[in-house]
Amino acid sequence: MNKHITPSEAAALIPDGAIVSVSSSSGLGCPDLMLKAIGERFDATGHPQDITTLHPIAAGDMSGIKGVDYIAKKGLLKKIIGGSYPSGPSSAEPPLIWQMITGNQIPAYNIPSGVLFDMHREAAAKRPGVITKIGLDTFVDPSRHGCAMNEAAKAEAVVEKITFAGDEYLYFPAIAPQVAIIRATTADERGNLTYEHEGAYLGGLDQALAARNNGGIVIAQVKRITKEGSLKPHDVRVPGMLVDYVIVDPDQKQTTQTLYDPAISGEIFRPLDSFRVPEFNVQKVIARRVAQELEAGSCVNLGFGISANVPRILLEEGLHGAITWVIEQGAVGGVPLLDFAFGCASNADAYMPSPYQFTYFQGAGFDASLLSFLEIGRDGSVNVSKLSFRPHVTAGAGGFVDITARAKKIVFSGMFNAGAKLAIEAGKLVIEKDGKLKKLVNEVEHVTFSGRRAVEQGQDITYVTERAVMKLTPEGIVLTEIAPGVDLEAHILDQAEFPLIVSDTLKTMDAALFSEAPLHLTLPIKAPRTLTGATHG
Repeated sequence: MNKHITPSEAAALIPDGAIVSVSSSSGLGCPDLMLKAIGERFDATGHPQDITTLHPIAAGDMSGIKGVDYIAKKGLLKKIIGGSYPSGPSSAEPPLIWQMITGNQIPAYNIPSGVLFDMHREAAAKRPGVITKIGLDTFVDPSRHGCAMNEAAKAEAVVEKITFAGDEYLYFPAIAPQVAIIRATTADERGNLTYEHEGAYLGGLDQALAARNNGGIVIAQVKRITKEGSLKPHDVRVPGMLVDYVIVDPDQKQTTQTLYDPAISGEIFRPLDSFRVPEFNVQKVIARRVAQELEAGSCVNLGFGISANVPRILLEEGLHGAITWVIEQGAVGGVPLLDFAFGCASNADAYMPSPYQFTYFQGAGFDASLLSFLEIGRDGSVNVSKLSFRPHVTAGAGGFVDITARAKKIVFSGMFNAGAKLAIEAGKLVIEKDGKLKKLVNEVEHVTFSGRRAVEQGQDITYVTERAVMKLTPEGIVLTEIAPGVDLEAHILDQAEFPLIVSDTLKTMDAALFSEAPLHLTLPIKAPRTLTGATHG
């Protein structure tokens, strides 16, 4: 039974008012041709009208994969619920979807990516929804923004705070999609899907189950179709029993600006000396200092930004393999990639489906997370998800809330303030001119990470900047290290909107961080896992 149809035929299957789930991660795995066909059908016929779309991770970006912008049309899109959204430089014109959101044309929500995947699984099993502590005291919490991204979204709640078994939780009702649009590399004539050229599996299986179990349809975009029976069963990630229709895009990009690289899909392994080592600059100093927080033998999550360079620091130091890197798109191990390929890894040990990687994060099975910050608040809270004056610069929260909610150890990294003119001379940091925009503020604009809950839960929280290292304590944020060449009062204390607590044992940051020569870094070894209270014999 051949399920192959044209993109326009597939677009015609989507009814007015449908709830449509789209599997993607920016350019990675984006079913771009299918989204384009939906937009073209609307332009030609006025249908489908008033659809709601679900995006656990963003569909498209601002750098070559249009994605959700194909359907960001008034009358076509009624509501959007995303874990993240297309983002890019502030100097660029905002994507059409951001123009609709900031223009209050449609209700828009930002639900943590892992929770949104959980909502699909609950819908697939016909359970009422997700009960979780993920998001408490953040913008996700109804006591703050309740995931609403604009005024139009405030009229209809997507989350509520409840008491369950005597404790406080957030409840997200399950949302059943009528259509799931997913992507793979190859489909056979029965619709079995393999992912051999993909950089991640993402959440296509869970999204397909949610649609199929609720009477919906599943449309798969692939690069090619092969004969029935020619795929190895162990290679099939989404079985044909869940796939109704297949469209073909022989030119689908593997990631943004990458048509196909076998190292991204794990088909070949790159020599370690082929990975770019960061040039020596202030950002590298920060990444080096973050690396000093690690223990060999740990599993460590990475986010976008300065911390994404930490694996390259370990490569330069001859410590590749000392840490197993885990990223939310699903790669385990190897070398996480940078720039437009972020979310992928080369030389990976394995690929986990994103929903299960998020389960790992939500339950704090990993050892540490290295993430960025836009703002740090007096109470230790962090904002990475919203800047009102440049909304499209951020992608929203993505998996940040899932990852940080229970993480044992988090190292946030970033510049102490924005716009400073800096140099490194003779092993010291030279602050030629300080930035006008303070990043240590009395209250962050958007609470993506709750400092209050971190203190309550005893999480180990460190903030690393080019000029200072700080720790979150029950008493407040404590300054523990300053860079050589920095004036404590003028360059640090006066540059924060709130008083920093200066440690009685304040140290100078390791001078080797500010030299081009390798650090000769050594990492303490993580203690082996044992069961507390168990008898071993």
